Amino acid sequence: MITGANRGIGKSIALKFAAHGACIAFSDIQYNEDSKLLEAELAEFGVRAKGYASDASSFADSEQLITAVLEDFGTIDVLVNNAGITRDNLLMRMTEQDWDRVINVNLKSVFNLTKAIQRVMIKQRSGSIINMSSVVGVEGNSGQSNYAASKAGIIGFTKSIAQELGSRNIRCNAVAPGFIETEMTARLPQEFRDKWLQDIPMKRPGTPDDVANLALFLASDLSSYITGQAITVCGGMHT
Repeated sequence: MITGANRGIGKSIALKFAAHGACIAFSDIQYNEDSKLLEAELAEFGVRAKGYASDASSFADSEQLITAVLEDFGTIDVLVNNAGITRDNLLMRMTEQDWDRVINVNLKSVFNLTKAIQRVMIKQRSGSIINMSSVVGVEGNSGQSNYAASKAGIIGFTKSIAQELGSRNIRCNAVAPGFIETEMTARLPQEFRDKWLQDIPMKRPGTPDDVANLALFLASDLSSYITGQAITVCGGMHT
């Protein structure tokens, strides 16, 4: 189950998982042409795939989503909390609405989906929960106090859930991407992109596939003794 999967990192994770034989349930705020195209791409791998319209920031929507996925697929072994937005601005210009929206979509969604899914994972005594954080949640970033707070909160939540559910053989880890080439980063001003590249020892942005490869590892049995970690995918980026 992958949230925010119609494009970008979420889509790459869905395709990577399907390529390795996983059936895929995915959601986005709308079920649209992007959703249909992704369903078709996933089906080419010979796996079951279905998209759902769901607002991850809504507790009720999240409960209904997990119920629907369980009815369609029977169980959920992996949850990737990937839904996220930005509403960047300096604090002096940031509105309460922009703060609340980013916190609700990025952070509250992780609570919503994890709480909704924990019952089935506890019952089956297995599961991997992967929460999409960011290096901005570790380092902070000027003009992104709302985004940084939401992504830092995800790391704290991840470490807490790993402790709560570890005895049930349920793992919870966070992935913290750095400068990844997506539709979201493509909208950044060139001077901002250039500054980030100067701070990356590998001198290139990452790709959604770079992040998907780590998510695949954390979803698989290869990481069966790894939980409560926040792992960066950033090319060695420093600030």
